Amino acid sequence: MFDTLSDRLGSVFDKLRGRGALKEQDVRDAMREVRIALLEADVALPVVRRFIDDVTEQAVGQSVLRSVTPGQQVVKIVNDALVEMLGGAETAELDLNAAPPVVIMMVGLQGSGKTTSTAKLAKLLKEKHGKKVMMASLDVNRPAAQDQLKVLGEQVDVATLPIIAGQAPVDIATRALQSAKLQAVDVLLLDTAGRLHVDQALMDEMRAVASISVPKETLLVVDSLTGQDAVNVAQSFAGQVDLTGVILTRMDGDARGGAALSMRAVTGKPIKFAGTGEKLDALEVFQPSRVAGRILGMGDIVSMVEKAAQAIEADEAERMAARMAKGQFDLNDLRTQLKQMQSMGGLGALAGMMPGMKKAKAAMQQGGMDDRVLLRMDAIIGSMTPKERLKPDLLNAKRKIRIAKGSGTQVQDVNKLLKMHQEMERAMKQIKKMGGLKGLGALFGKGGLGAAMPGLGGPGGLPGLGGGAPDLSNFLNKK
Repeated sequence: MFDTLSDRLGSVFDKLRGRGALKEQDVRDAMREVRIALLEADVALPVVRRFIDDVTEQAVGQSVLRSVTPGQQVVKIVNDALVEMLGGAETAELDLNAAPPVVIMMVGLQGSGKTTSTAKLAKLLKEKHGKKVMMASLDVNRPAAQDQLKVLGEQVDVATLPIIAGQAPVDIATRALQSAKLQAVDVLLLDTAGRLHVDQALMDEMRAVASISVPKETLLVVDSLTGQDAVNVAQSFAGQVDLTGVILTRMDGDARGGAALSMRAVTGKPIKFAGTGEKLDALEVFQPSRVAGRILGMGDIVSMVEKAAQAIEADEAERMAARMAKGQFDLNDLRTQLKQMQSMGGLGALAGMMPGMKKAKAAMQQGGMDDRVLLRMDAIIGSMTPKERLKPDLLNAKRKIRIAKGSGTQVQDVNKLLKMHQEMERAMKQIKKMGGLKGLGALFGKGGLGAAMPGLGGPGGLPGLGGGAPDLSNFLNKK
């Protein structure tokens, strides 16, 4: 997400931070590079001009140039301006403050991911907001569109309106409202028909549905990968329908970010959600401050913690904490951590959320280290017997050869994994010596875990889940 733009801006600000004092010309030169980076990211020209003018005006002020850390001051100004460009410090929440059923109408062009986004939003409302949700497909043009929503509804365990062939969209909307009232539904999601391009028939149909259903929210779904085309589509819809917000799909594949950075400024409509993957739980609330942090390489620790909370089962966390307190850590525990890292998005996603990890992420990619490393390590542990996982000391040369063959790896790979496990096991025993989890908490005021126990968070390591984290820096990478 925003990788290309983030790399360009990172190199610009590294130069600024490396200087003890800044002249006005230094700032203007840097802003020229920022301008080029934004234009190459497909950000709308008027938006870029306004952004650069505002930032330059603040950055060349005497309070910045005479500051002890002028480079950092400039980065802060850019960060604040990015947050404002993306929608401001406040997150644009869904407005569900109305008598149920609250209607949310989903609109957009065909192929933008509207139907899938409808199911994702239904799952989010059901699981995170505790709402009783119903979905209804009003798309009578695209073949099997209604069946698609029905299948997605079964996958997310959300009710869908029964399909009656031959009904017009307005009639379906009327029936959906009646059904939602009878079933005491909290939120009704209407998935309207899309078109290959914006046309008057589409707009007339949407307005007719809106007049019948009176939606509290009308969300436009657009593909972020289409860049300025996405912004143009949003402008076309905003001129015809009373939009309340935008859902940007395929944000995980958008290395440039032009649509996200232009959308609010050009249309005046907030981005409310971002689709970040194909899975039905890959829909995130769009938070400008966090996105700005990722763009500038400042990381997004809050999102990482939230992902960890979702990935780690409470019972599993308690079990791991109890074992940590006793200084226990076997290969089953290591395997659990590897799976948790995968469920949080893998190495790349984690590195992208950590402050200052841009260079480390690039080094990982250059060295061929990707999520296949996690899979390979899991395969090695999976090729062991239950007894061997509990007691790694049993692994002699003969057993290691068997495990390597079973996992499609080399004996040296098995040895490296065992060495990593030994380091983590030693760290767990240190935790026990320091008084268990209570003693561990005191470390955070004395340099943190990374300083006290390299195996837990030292160079090359990743943030711990349930207490420790595998250091993958020395693990063999096969391409």
